[in-house]
Amino acid sequence: MDERTKVLISLGSAAAANCVPCFEHFFKKALAANFTLDDIQEAAEIGDQVKRGAGTTVKTRINEMIGRTDPRRSTSATAADRPCCG
Repeated sequence: MDERTKVLISLGSAAAANCVPCFEHFFKKALAANFTLDDIQEAAEIGDQVKRGAGTTVKTRINEMIGRTDPRRSTSATAADRPCCG
């Protein structure tokens, strides 16, 4: 994998992990690698989408397990059967 791809993955991962020091570190690397601010923002947004999707899936599964499903959500499939990030 090339270094530029690693930097973008690292930015998204730092956003998903809520790690400000990691994001700051890779933000500097991204600027040095001539990524645009739009590129950096997109990587961060993808990481945030993964984080939010995973969080929603966990909450839904917990509610299913304790018998408190949200009536606004479809109950035709368990949380394990639904994608969290798509």
